[in-house]
Amino acid sequence: MARTEKEKMLAGELYFASDAEIQADQAATAAWLVRYNAALGESGETRHALLRERCGSVGGNVVIRPPFHCDYGYNLHLGEGVFLNYGCVILDVVEVHIGAGTQIGPLVQIYTADHPRDPETRRSGAEFGKPIRIGRNVWIGGGAILLPGVTVGDDAIIGAGSVVTRDVPAGATVVGNPAKVVAGG
Repeated sequence: MARTEKEKMLAGELYFASDAEIQADQAATAAWLVRYNAALGESGETRHALLRERCGSVGGNVVIRPPFHCDYGYNLHLGEGVFLNYGCVILDVVEVHIGAGTQIGPLVQIYTADHPRDPETRRSGAEFGKPIRIGRNVWIGGGAILLPGVTVGDDAIIGAGSVVTRDVPAGATVVGNPAKVVAGG
């Protein structure tokens, strides 16, 4: 039996985002984001309930300050006490796990979405995703970018504006473009 484009997407295989089921998921998420981003003045309980509506899992005391943007939401797994500051973007075509106590600065971008390196395949419109895992008690400075497939270990620090192209060891501090270890790890 042939797999659907959504099943391929979730498995990290080549898929076509133009598929009707995927487009419907994106439209539902866009509508949810309008509601979530409009809830800035609402209570923490109201915003937390909105996060639980769409995200894969949400620990207690999670705060995401609007505006927030994501592709699907259901691939986001947020541990206890996770904090995302204003303007974060998460392209979650596959799972993104953010560990408990992690703090993410404003305008951070987390990309699981990727594209084929072969020009012919890329021209076809096919794409794929690689999951991202961020450990516990991580601090990600404002404007940092995490590229597809990276893992960030517990207690790591990612400097503001850094571009993370490969895994970050637990306890390490990385800075720059591409991000390099400057302490710990």
